[in-house]
Parts: sequence; C-alpha cells; structure tokens
Amino acid sequence: MIDPASPSYETARDELADVVRRLEAGGTTLEESLALWERGEELARTCQDWLDGAKARLDAVLAREGRGEDA
Repeated sequence: MIDPASPSYETARDELADVVRRLEAGGTTLEESLALWERGEELARTCQDWLDGAKARLDAVLAREGRGEDA
C-alpha cells in the first residue's frame, strides 16, 4: 500500500537516481554515505510499491475482461 505522503513514482525514481549518482561519485563521509544509502532503500521501496500497485490494477482490469492473469 502506498503511503499518501510518499512521493510519486517519477519523483522517487528521479531522487533515487540522484542518490545513486552521489554514492558512485564518492567524496562523502561515512555518515553521509549511510544516510544516502538509507534514503535510497526507502526510495526503492516506494518505487516498488508503485509498480506493484500498477501491476495489481492491470491484473484486475485483465481479469474483468476475461483475459486471465498472464495475458
């Protein structure tokens, strides 16, 4: 379930990409790197929640249309 306070998929994806770039670039302290990693994990969960929700909606539509789950 997506928290209403969570960012949109696109916002979370873009921020996650920025977090990855910053981690790959280096130059941060251990504490900063850990904070970025934790934020990245949170953003990845948010993106996965959005994708899971979208898949469930598509599956529901396909099931109503009688196409089954793997159409």
